[in-house]
Amino acid sequence: MNIAVCVRQVPSTETRITVSPQTDLVDLKGVEWVINPYDEYALEEALRIRERLGGTVTAISLGPERAKTSLKTALATGADAALFISDPVLDNADSYVTAQALAAALKRGSYDLILCGVRGVDDDMGYVGPAIAEFLNLPHVASIVKLEIAADAKSARVHREVASATEIIAVSLPAVLTAQKGLNEPRYPSLRGMMLAGKKEIPVLRLSDLGLEPDALKPRTSVLKAMLPPERKAGRIIEAPTPVEAAHELVRALREEAKVI
Repeated sequence: MNIAVCVRQVPSTETRITVSPQTDLVDLKGVEWVINPYDEYALEEALRIRERLGGTVTAISLGPERAKTSLKTALATGADAALFISDPVLDNADSYVTAQALAAALKRGSYDLILCGVRGVDDDMGYVGPAIAEFLNLPHVASIVKLEIAADAKSARVHREVASATEIIAVSLPAVLTAQKGLNEPRYPSLRGMMLAGKKEIPVLRLSDLGLEPDALKPRTSVLKAMLPPERKAGRIIEAPTPVEAAHELVRALREEAKVI
């Protein structure tokens, strides 16, 4: 099977996020960039399918020049090839435009399966995967936690968790599926893989290569302002001679001070 995996670069969840007072937007200086964790589940699943059924895994990403490092990581982890979409017109691309450009790139290849992360850990929108399916007129299932490919590779059965239950859905291939936590346990890049990835060329696609006109790429959303959540008050430690007295004081504080009971 030939599988495409859409990979996005996001700030590490361990990065301290600040807001610039000049722009009221997230300050990207000093941010550590990594592959979106949900995309790692998608990549791992693609690699496991290739190991069982053969074929190729191609990682595809869109973004500024720094986003190439995520594709290098995907290659080091085991992807066979990578494609990078980069164009100044896409610098302020929203999810809609991103999906539009990724779909145009995916049309250039012949893929039996397209995998994405269910959402980005930065904007948490969950939009790109379904939008790609819409642009390509392909079936789509979101938030999958199990994937079973039929012997003829023409269909699949997927599991997804919904409201304390599990849905089992049959879907014809090719299709777009978005990966949720629990689908697998992603592997780490090997040292040999990192050395080989450093030597691989990553083709760069511009809008002209994708047959897209800048005027046709109209973002549907924009970020007006970013705000950090208000600081929480420091917690209070209740000290008392005995556990019983501590419990009484806790109940009193919850009732009279916090007024939550």
